[in-house]
Amino acid sequence: MSGGVDSAVAAARAVDAGHDVVGVHLALSRGAAAGDGAPGPAPARARGCCTVEDAGDARRAADVLGIPFYVWDLSERFQADVVDDFTAEYAAGRTPNPCVRCNERVKFAALLDRALALGFDALATGHYARLEPSADGGPPTLHRARDAAKDQSYVLAVLPPERLARALLPLGDAASKAEVREEAAQRGLAVAEKPDSHDICFVPGGDTRAWLAERVPRRPGLVRDEDGAVLGEHDGAAGFTVGQRRGLRVGRPAVDGKPRYVLSLSVASGDVVVGPAERLERTRVVGGAPVWAGPPPAAGHRLGAQLRAHGAEVPCVLAGTDPLVVDLAEPVRGVAPGQTVALYDGTRVVGSATVERAA
Repeated sequence: MSGGVDSAVAAARAVDAGHDVVGVHLALSRGAAAGDGAPGPAPARARGCCTVEDAGDARRAADVLGIPFYVWDLSERFQADVVDDFTAEYAAGRTPNPCVRCNERVKFAALLDRALALGFDALATGHYARLEPSADGGPPTLHRARDAAKDQSYVLAVLPPERLARALLPLGDAASKAEVREEAAQRGLAVAEKPDSHDICFVPGGDTRAWLAERVPRRPGLVRDEDGAVLGEHDGAAGFTVGQRRGLRVGRPAVDGKPRYVLSLSVASGDVVVGPAERLERTRVVGGAPVWAGPPPAAGHRLGAQLRAHGAEVPCVLAGTDPLVVDLAEPVRGVAPGQTVALYDGTRVVGSATVERAA
């Protein structure tokens, strides 16, 4: 229970379904871990789903539902597997998705493992995605949510079948977020109108580049065009990402007057290469070792690929399975190493991989 409306309603629906439910809030920063769920100031370094105030909101929701409630300190695991990973990836010139890592390594790993060790059967969350029984009696299959606008199957696509078998997603069939908020209000949950959090929870103010500047050693470098001509300088390639337009500090405009975007970057040389938007287009994505949500499809299979949490699905052909290689039916702009590519067959999640390169 994060302290938001989604997990509160998910818990309520789990209770209604007859499960023996226990609410658990994750303390993901040392400041939040020190709290007991009582109202108080939020720690400056964490916000959105892991503050002391959020723990208080979750506790009050649990009280309304009449279920036990605990705060579990997973701050060290979160620091190592999400925050430190995020910093290291950017320092290497890659673009990670911390929400994917949190689900993969904290919620459906550290949290689920602790729950199973304590005798619980499953982990229920407020994610908008659906689980459907497998045709062969195996683990359930992961599908997009009924509400396409809120679908979060992308950030769960990294979960292998054995993890999906221990998951419950009560909000997968919700028609809309408005429906969930209305249900929360009818149940007397004070979080019914609590705003959603959209930014990275451990980056205060949402300024990722400034946050990274305090943690990644700065190495000044040059901004160049594709011909190698120097256009400007920067104070560190780490923090830039492929497709970025703002903050380039280019000294002179392009000949055609159009905006420039980051096409590539090298932390080793310090060069950031910029160019026109059309030069960002990629039609082949190569990933690392894939995680399959079931039996892997054969090469040549037609699927859909999603490369951002809220990006559009693009038709593709599976060209290789280890490493993962997909050929996109239409160009996609701004594909960066470190991102996650999730594969779909209709609404069903087939698997995922971390992007290594694109062409």
